[in-house]
Amino acid sequence: MNRLGSSTEPRVMDDDLLKLAVSEQGPREEAGQLAKQEGILFKDVLSLQLDFQNILRIDNLWQFESLRKLQLDNNIIERIEGLESLTHLVWLDLSFNNIETIEGLDTLVNLEDLSLFNNRISKIDSLDALSKLQVLSLGNNQIYNMLNIIYLRRFKDLRTLSLSGNPISESEDYKMFIYAYLPDLVYLDFRRIDEHAKEQAEARHQFAIDELRHRENLAQARQEDELARREELEEHEAAFIENMNGSFLFDSLYAEDVEGNKLSHLPGISELLEAYKDKFVIICLNIFEYGLRQQEKRKVELDTFYECIQEAIRENQEQGKQKIAKFEEKHFQTLSSVRDESELPAIEMKMVECGEDITELFNTLMTLERQLVAQLEETINVFERNITDLVGLFVENVQSLYPSWDNLWGRFAQPCRHPRLWGEVWGCVCTFQKSPLSPCRGARALPGLVPGWTRRQCRALPACSSRPLLNLLGHDGTVPRPGEPPSREAPGGLHQHPREDPQGRVR
Repeated sequence: MNRLGSSTEPRVMDDDLLKLAVSEQGPREEAGQLAKQEGILFKDVLSLQLDFQNILRIDNLWQFESLRKLQLDNNIIERIEGLESLTHLVWLDLSFNNIETIEGLDTLVNLEDLSLFNNRISKIDSLDALSKLQVLSLGNNQIYNMLNIIYLRRFKDLRTLSLSGNPISESEDYKMFIYAYLPDLVYLDFRRIDEHAKEQAEARHQFAIDELRHRENLAQARQEDELARREELEEHEAAFIENMNGSFLFDSLYAEDVEGNKLSHLPGISELLEAYKDKFVIICLNIFEYGLRQQEKRKVELDTFYECIQEAIRENQEQGKQKIAKFEEKHFQTLSSVRDESELPAIEMKMVECGEDITELFNTLMTLERQLVAQLEETINVFERNITDLVGLFVENVQSLYPSWDNLWGRFAQPCRHPRLWGEVWGCVCTFQKSPLSPCRGARALPGLVPGWTRRQCRALPACSSRPLLNLLGHDGTVPRPGEPPSREAPGGLHQHPREDPQGRVR
């Protein structure tokens, strides 16, 4: 085949170059002439050869969406780019260029044969998306680290590898290392691998390979667990119930609640808090399970919607095909009668009839199109109403569970105000304080803190400093809810204590 050009200047992959390449590689003789006249759509091209064109940059290939084979060897390309739309590409040749880094191949999921021979590549990476890779040519590059071979173990279909001409190929253990770590390889540097040599290599590197397999199995298990976790989270997010199947909501509410953390250190409170948490989580699980059930209903509704859409389209297409078939049958008969007719007026009459038939077919197909549009619009409206009703019901039922949390909090907070609990608290504070001080001001404050306690009961408590107790609780003795601000403090950070009026009443 004639080369497209021999210029030594860098060239750009513009439309003129691509059209010339397509026409040069297209069909010959009569088919080729017809293709040149009518033009060849880039989206229909399956193979494209652009070697020896002094191309500096890969560009303008987005139109070749069906391309399966691309040859860009013997150019001056410096980067792998502009290949994102070539998702059907199976064979790619980028040999004899100036490429330094493997990149830009993430969308080529169907690639089986990749040649990067004679470039400036020093590391094998960024090939993870090429799960179908069978042939990899990386000879005459600058790869020097043998660990690059281990990276290739992830390609289970790799059968042919070329690394000759790299610094690693000069190592004494080069072939044995590859035989051991890539046991499924069939050809290395264009030579078939001997099975006996494979066995020797595996025996030599047995210990290292066993350890590597163990690490790979662990990594794969972690990857599968992470993938399953992400899929589960996505499913829960679609159902609007993410992180509701455990104590995440409760823990997040108390994570930064300073007052709640202080409260949990009081005797008896930790048990109450655990009981409160358990019942709180039960409500969360009820919401979670209800959300999953509602999500299943939405999925059923969505599947039904798609089925209705497809069924309407199929029925409309079948009716259109029948109309077209009847027209073609009648049109063929009309053409046959025209050929047999010798009178010009009769021919003109039949041509008029043929035009009327075409117009009738057009109107019939347009009517079917309008019917389909109306049917689809009605289906969409019904679907929107059903989904809106399902989502509204879900939100309404979930909101109806909110009072359950308030009631649960009330049941938890009530025992925290019990006089016995405060007596135990006071005993712990006194024990911790060690040294008794002057008559306790805190004892005078307790009637205002603990409902049902008299001044006499409070004064019967041991004399001690009430500072630790008052630091643990609000000055009003109430149990703070998650997220509530701390209790009022007097200037200097000290809690204000209630004062007694002349009659001895606590204010």
